[in-house]
Amino acid sequence: MHEDTHEDTHEDTHSETYAELAAVGPYGVRPGHALITMVEPHQGREHAYNRWYEDDHYYAGAMAMPWMYAGRRWVATRDLQLLRYPEKSAVAEPVTAGCYISTYWITEGRYADHMKWTVGINKRLNRDDRVHQDRTHVFTSFQDHEATVYRDGDEGPRDFHALDHPYQGLVVEVIDSEGPRQRAALLDWLRTEHLPQRLAGSPAAMVTVFRPTPLPGDKMTYVKQVEGVDTRLTLLWFLQSDPRECWQDHFAGLGDAVAASGLGRVELVAPFVPTVPGTNQYVDQLR
Repeated sequence: MHEDTHEDTHEDTHSETYAELAAVGPYGVRPGHALITMVEPHQGREHAYNRWYEDDHYYAGAMAMPWMYAGRRWVATRDLQLLRYPEKSAVAEPVTAGCYISTYWITEGRYADHMKWTVGINKRLNRDDRVHQDRTHVFTSFQDHEATVYRDGDEGPRDFHALDHPYQGLVVEVIDSEGPRQRAALLDWLRTEHLPQRLAGSPAAMVTVFRPTPLPGDKMTYVKQVEGVDTRLTLLWFLQSDPRECWQDHFAGLGDAVAASGLGRVELVAPFVPTVPGTNQYVDQLR
């Protein structure tokens, strides 16, 4: 008679170490770090890419990992892609490239622990032929949280709620400065002047500000090394309405405002709407 013993399973998966790991280290809820990954599926492979990401990779390659505690996928249909600027972008070439973006929060202080797991699991997924190759990473990086600015002060969802709250849109803004000193001044201006002014009376409830960190040396070869580690900031604007409804009044002029400050230049302003998990909604509207 066959007996299924749990002891063998525990030994094989080193289950005894989980209790030890849970007892040490930071375990707060602040999004100390983020993974922001904007991807362009290859022409004709949009449906296959979406199904792979929805049905497998979002979970096995992201949410199942330690310390990655929230995630959300967003999509830019063709009409949303055509709202992007500037035309000559240091982030996307052409600026319309990257019709899907996924955003994930990682517990503050757990970046190194998470990276050890993510490198290992992605190597395993590749070995097991569970990685969709017909795609291009346009803008993919892990980033450290610098600031969150709220429209309504202490009212409303916090940044750790942002990827679970049913926001209707996301605007991704990437700003480059001339150097580390200029980036510090840019961040201060954004946090104390620009963002509070732009948020007031707008459909955006909050803006999170991140700075990119280098990818590890043993990263996957299809992901290019991160640019602008010392000079770049990434802003995520979380909207309570569809970005198409408020684009002209609230987002079309972001580049001019940054340029007028003399502290940096906008390299991408791109609107997205949330995907509908488990469906192919929007896949036929990408081209």
